[in-house]
Amino acid sequence: MADSDPKRAIAEEAVLGYLQNHPEIPDSQLFADQLAADGKINHDDIANAIKSLTGHKYVDSQEITTEKWLLTEEGKTYAANGSPEMRLFMAIPQEGITKEELQKKFDASVFKIACAQAAKNKWVDFGKQLVTRKIQRVDDDRVQTLLLRIQNEKDISQDDIKALTKRKLIVLQVKKGFSVRRGPTYAPKRKKIATDLTRDMLQRGNVDEEDFKPPNLNANGAPTEGGCLHPLLKVRKQLKDIFLQMGFEEMPTNRYVESSFWNFDALFQPQQHPARDSHDTFFLKVPSTTKELPEDYVERVKRIHESGGYQSRGYGYDWKREEANKNLLRTHTTAISSRMLYLLAQKPFSPKKYFSIDRVFRNEAVDRTHLAEFHQIEGLICDRGLTLGDLIGVLEDFFSRLGMSNLKFKPAYNPYTEPSMEIFGYHKGFGKYVEIGNSGMFRPEMLLPMGLPEDVSVIAWGLSLERPTMIRYGIDNIRDLFGHKVDLALIKKNPICRIGLESDEEKL
Repeated sequence: MADSDPKRAIAEEAVLGYLQNHPEIPDSQLFADQLAADGKINHDDIANAIKSLTGHKYVDSQEITTEKWLLTEEGKTYAANGSPEMRLFMAIPQEGITKEELQKKFDASVFKIACAQAAKNKWVDFGKQLVTRKIQRVDDDRVQTLLLRIQNEKDISQDDIKALTKRKLIVLQVKKGFSVRRGPTYAPKRKKIATDLTRDMLQRGNVDEEDFKPPNLNANGAPTEGGCLHPLLKVRKQLKDIFLQMGFEEMPTNRYVESSFWNFDALFQPQQHPARDSHDTFFLKVPSTTKELPEDYVERVKRIHESGGYQSRGYGYDWKREEANKNLLRTHTTAISSRMLYLLAQKPFSPKKYFSIDRVFRNEAVDRTHLAEFHQIEGLICDRGLTLGDLIGVLEDFFSRLGMSNLKFKPAYNPYTEPSMEIFGYHKGFGKYVEIGNSGMFRPEMLLPMGLPEDVSVIAWGLSLERPTMIRYGIDNIRDLFGHKVDLALIKKNPICRIGLESDEEKL
């Protein structure tokens, strides 16, 4: 076989050639040591060759592990010159010696070890004046003897091994190798295996002489290179289908940049509201302001803010046109709802159901549950005579299609809805109710300046797209779902979203 790696080719030839005259290779490590004399190949080359030959059944191999204790550099020094404690003992004369004089005979690090071990063995007495021997002689330097035994590959007890290991005088060397025998397809030389039937084979007429690689019917096919839908897109598709089934019409949401007028003022949100501060909103530098606003409608909005109307007292402040002109990245898709309701008011009235699912932007600190951009789901119904009961009924219908049938509602405050309700759904996984959205009826101060009839009401609700997606796919950090840190494997392997089924009700 023509191998792109010449070392492996040499190693394969050596293994197959040896097995031609011998029943087995007991240890590939020893076999490699014999071949390593010429420096051409090492054990890694032999191991790679054995693995390849095993895969093609030229050989049968078993992995074997050998362990061997080796002396460290410090251990080699002690084996040659003796242990520090023995050298210290021999350096002490019978009459004793001062510690200062004794220390001059050793390196500082060796002296410290020698003193500690000699004291531990009760060989030496470190007095105030002199260092003296406690015993007359030591017949055997046990540490040196043990190290020499290991150096000569002789056995020692486990207790001695632990003691030498603790002093870092020996280290365990673990080597992995193979024992190798001939395999079912053994041959002295590897044959070239054909993997495909080629035109040249047919032209030569020697197809019968070729050895073809047997097909592996259990092998996985090549992974598809097609695109994959993001989990957010899968959940978005399911939610969009629910809206369409309920007869809603999708609003155009391609305006990421909005004016403060449509994002705040048209929604009867006062200009001094905290949400309009730069700490909560991304304002644009270029272009910083808009020049396209319906002037007659702007004047009606200004009047309702300053002095009220339609049985409202307004906010009683000086409304500033320059604030309304400021461009920003929309903070909610309700800015699109205000545009759509204004356009609806310019025509003879007809009831409408609108929905949108798209991106919004808020200047928030990023953490595991918050991003500076996320997706908002919004639905609204515009018709005559709608009440809070209609809103509750629609919400129960909508969320039941998501697999959430146990809802509770809590009064809340929104600048542009009255009454307003927070929506809570029972989460079986948490064993409690969790907030899943916000809702309300648009205020007359928002609707009547647009020109809608007085008996027309608008009910609306909204929720995020990320929260149900994270629950559905078991993701607890929003940065793992959306943004530059998302693992592409998650995109490729996540299952189809099937919202509303019994199995999902356990999760939502």
